[in-house]
Amino acid sequence: MDSINEVALDIGFLSLCLMTLWLYLPGFLANTFAMMWGKWLPKTGYGPWPIDGGRNWKDGNRILGDGKTWNGLIGGSMTSGLLCMLIVSLMGGAPDGTNIEAGVFAHPLTGFEDAWFNIGGEMFSAFIMGTFLGFACLLGDSTGSFVKRRRGLKREGEVSSKAPLLDTLPFAIMVFLWGQLFLGDSLLSSTELILPMLALVIITPILHRSFNLIGYSIGWKDVPY
Repeated sequence: MDSINEVALDIGFLSLCLMTLWLYLPGFLANTFAMMWGKWLPKTGYGPWPIDGGRNWKDGNRILGDGKTWNGLIGGSMTSGLLCMLIVSLMGGAPDGTNIEAGVFAHPLTGFEDAWFNIGGEMFSAFIMGTFLGFACLLGDSTGSFVKRRRGLKREGEVSSKAPLLDTLPFAIMVFLWGQLFLGDSLLSSTELILPMLALVIITPILHRSFNLIGYSIGWKDVPY
């Protein structure tokens, strides 16, 4: 068992980047989960419920657009929480904050003992943390949509306007920023992860594009971007 500083030295920068992506995976996948809820729930007769209620900003364009819905925001966030619960259930009990297993697949709840989300045991704590990361991701994504609408990039029906950086960077930055600021003494808020986070932000457009191509190929997305 090693400290995070020792692990950073032992596994190298690339592996540390992969560990960071693993720890923040529930947050990074929230967009995909929101897309599923936004696409599938209306088929059951519920929704969609646009977050902006169909209202326009003072520039005459929609505040966010039809692509940002309450069913996607709530469903996507909570599904991230369920994913975090699944990961924790498969990995077993969490080590304390000063000792972690060396390697890419670190336990997401490492060091959570004194964190605000340590409520009702490990499983519920995992759900809270995952939901929190998912919400951060979708808040960042909505921020990107707000900026796109202000730039006059309108959503055409079910087809999103193409803006690669605004479609990717806001959600990645928001997830990592909230993790560093609000996850207390847990492993996810370790300063040793800041440089890997910056590296992941740079390559996020590539990762996001890859996930979108997969979603498009299996019919989850209307466009491959």
